[in-house]
Amino acid sequence: MIAGIHRDGRQERKRYLLTDNQYTPRDLRRSTRNAPKVESGEGNPGKHGAQRKKTAKTGGEPGAPGNASAEIAGGKRAARKRATHENPGEREAGAKNVGRNRHEAAKSGGTKFDAHNKSGRGAAQAGGGKKTVLGAVEDAIKITGIGAALKTSDPNSHLLKLIPLGGLNEIGKNMTAFEYKDDILIVDCGMSFPEDEMFGIDIVIPDFEYLEKNSRKVKGLILTHGHEDHIGGIPYLLKKLRTPIYGTKLTLGLVESKLAEHRVNTDLHVINAGMKFNVGPFSIEAIRVTHSIADALCFAIETPVGLIFHTGDFKVDYTPVDGEPIDFLKLAEVGRRGVLLMLSDSTNAIRKGYTESEQNMETVMEDIFRNTDSRIIVATFASNVHRIQTIIGTAVKFNRKVALSGRSMLKVLDLAMGLGYIKIPKNVLVDQNAIKHIPDKKLVLITTGSQGEPMSALARMADKDHRSVTIKKGDKIILSSSPIPGNEKTVSNVVNKLFMAGAEVIYSDIADIHVSGHACREELKLMLSLIKPKYFMPVHGEYRHLHGHAMIAEDLGIPPKQIFLMENGRVLEIGDGKVSVSKQTVNADPVFVDGLGVGDIGTVVLQDRKLLSESGLIIVVATIDAPTGRLVSGPEILSRGFVYVRENEGLMDELRALVSDKLHRFERNGKGDRNNMKNVVRDELRSFIYKKTKRNPVILTIFMEA
Repeated sequence: MIAGIHRDGRQERKRYLLTDNQYTPRDLRRSTRNAPKVESGEGNPGKHGAQRKKTAKTGGEPGAPGNASAEIAGGKRAARKRATHENPGEREAGAKNVGRNRHEAAKSGGTKFDAHNKSGRGAAQAGGGKKTVLGAVEDAIKITGIGAALKTSDPNSHLLKLIPLGGLNEIGKNMTAFEYKDDILIVDCGMSFPEDEMFGIDIVIPDFEYLEKNSRKVKGLILTHGHEDHIGGIPYLLKKLRTPIYGTKLTLGLVESKLAEHRVNTDLHVINAGMKFNVGPFSIEAIRVTHSIADALCFAIETPVGLIFHTGDFKVDYTPVDGEPIDFLKLAEVGRRGVLLMLSDSTNAIRKGYTESEQNMETVMEDIFRNTDSRIIVATFASNVHRIQTIIGTAVKFNRKVALSGRSMLKVLDLAMGLGYIKIPKNVLVDQNAIKHIPDKKLVLITTGSQGEPMSALARMADKDHRSVTIKKGDKIILSSSPIPGNEKTVSNVVNKLFMAGAEVIYSDIADIHVSGHACREELKLMLSLIKPKYFMPVHGEYRHLHGHAMIAEDLGIPPKQIFLMENGRVLEIGDGKVSVSKQTVNADPVFVDGLGVGDIGTVVLQDRKLLSESGLIIVVATIDAPTGRLVSGPEILSRGFVYVRENEGLMDELRALVSDKLHRFERNGKGDRNNMKNVVRDELRSFIYKKTKRNPVILTIFMEA
């Protein structure tokens, strides 16, 4: 069951029934205890009902003459209003003072405010009014606890802090935090792929240190859509802190699968486009946008300091596959409300024109299918539900069966079918183990691996390591995606292997078999024109993308001083209708995930791995008598990745002789300092090896004591 949130404010549990073509994960069941507060319009009696109850208890309006309790309550509310910035300790002290006043007033039949007013008036009439009245005011301030609050209030406590923890000057790892007083709202929590020099790293995630330190403030995580660069870091975040998550059905279905893999859980709350809900002091409106995945949203976030708009990833697709175009009317309404700050996707900010519609892929696919009599293999992102629907629809049109390969592909398809995002006629899907019984001209295989990932299904096919599929001459393979920056080399390697196996490969360099999910320059101009923000911050892209987007905003009339090119970890302060860069920074360095290790690999280890990959390793092993320093056995020289020993025995003998000579000199001189011995041997070897080979291998010395 999924916790549903509806416009009328009610919470409902809805059971999704299984049919022949529908499936929904049984595990998508979460408590609605922390479901967001939904705006219910005029029918919401909460605030006014509470006020009526409060008035009934006090017996009159706050501050009414002769009503001691009401007057004290009014004074207390006034104190709160005037002392907006007081800290919790001072607030507690002020409350205690008011409580003590209420007790004394009950005993005397009046209030201390009355007493001070009377004494003030009397003293003034007696000629000492000025000093006495001031004293009375000071006493009144002490009574309400306002004085301490005014003296120690934090001038920045009313500011909203915007903290980008990922997604700036990089592709992926998108994550932004909004902090106001004791509340933090997070937008997205993604991951990114490792760069070429990050040897052995599986994925890269944001640094959660700041959020972990302020975990009690974190009120919720809202998700724009279900791509890995926006949800891939969630399991790692939930291992540090617990927070409810808000997203659409498809997005939460993908998240649920990840949480099950990592054996973590939290409260998941379903939201839909057009819905308004509250997380802490933030009032959020979800608005439909189009992207390369279904159920994508942007957010209009009403904060205590003003309206902030976050586009998420988007493009302007007038003819989307699912028939749900971007909600221009709602975007225009948000713009008319007055947006203080806008954060916008910058991935395609340096590309001119418009991004093509996803429906164009249907024509491209039909042309390829029409001219192919052999087996067709299409590699695409598992999360690109619309693309998968297009491929399946084209296969049905040309009377081909469809098989799926890749664990994530199977998982996403099950989820999308269950939630109704993909529709497949009966008897079209076949198991990949049964494809050998189907003629090649009647088969389409949809697989993962469009980015050349080493363990993906397509990469294993290229390496002839797939258990069910062997690439053969005549196969037509379509890579229906563009390489993510940094993945170009791995994609190229896979393409080369496929060609070598005899396949015909269609990829982005030779055909238009992919459309982007991100807005190009003209679409970005349209979004800026609709929202009309006072301040602008480009997000989601490398620096060249952010800079290009900033130039677009400047061309549309936003002053350069109101455009912020930020870095991860830099903080924006927002308040009093203004936005500025704070002096405060938070740690936002990338965190590397290597196997089960999270964050235990740093730059030093990566540098060592880089050195090992470039020049290899030399290991020196010797046994030395501890009391005398005499060489007992060795030295042995081991090479790993430096030279092939059997073909360089002469060099290895020279190295062995050099180390032996140095150790014997230490023995004759009676110097037994092991650290000094290691340093001298290492330096001599490094100098000798460089003269002989012009290489700098890593040298490891191991001296054991007999």
